[in-house]
Amino acid sequence: MMTARAMMMGFGFAISIFASDMAQAASFDCDAKELKPDEKAICDNRALNDADVKMVTTFELLSGLLAMGSRGTLQDEQTAWLKKRQECAADTACIKAAYDERLKQLGETYKNINRPL
Repeated sequence: MMTARAMMMGFGFAISIFASDMAQAASFDCDAKELKPDEKAICDNRALNDADVKMVTTFELLSGLLAMGSRGTLQDEQTAWLKKRQECAADTACIKAAYDERLKQLGETYKNINRPL
């Protein structure tokens, strides 16, 4: 049986591989004609773009690891988070804080996968 530490190391490695491959692509089309203010700010700011890629990669990996019922909760939380990020408009500090918070939440979700019933 794989230990929690080994799983965490593997998870971190997988994120770094996926994120490095997609480091120049936000989770949405930056060339779209009608970008929302938060999306434009993310496309124009490399650090925010990288945070977006890391968050989306983490979200997708978690979606594959969670049981069906938990996936719905994860999706609902993601939808609520996207609304919160959109409220930041073009405020890059607000967007960065939103990504930091969401990545922390996703990390906690991952840590809780191995908890005994």
